[in-house]
Amino acid sequence: MERHKYVYYEEGGFFIGFWEDFPDYRTQGETFEELIENLKEIYHELNSGEIPHVYHVGELEFA
Repeated sequence: MERHKYVYYEEGGFFIGFWEDFPDYRTQGETFEELIENLKEIYHELNSGEIPHVYHVGELEFA
């Protein structure tokens, strides 16, 4: 099972969220449960190549 972190907040009666690895691609839901379903859907789209020019987050370690 894969685990990925997401960020969410509530604004104007909606739950807004995005995957930590894809901060430019946000989704929303009227309920928290709807947000979770929308996050799963957009994660699939981001990783399947359906969305062109996806920005990714990387990490470097320096000595």
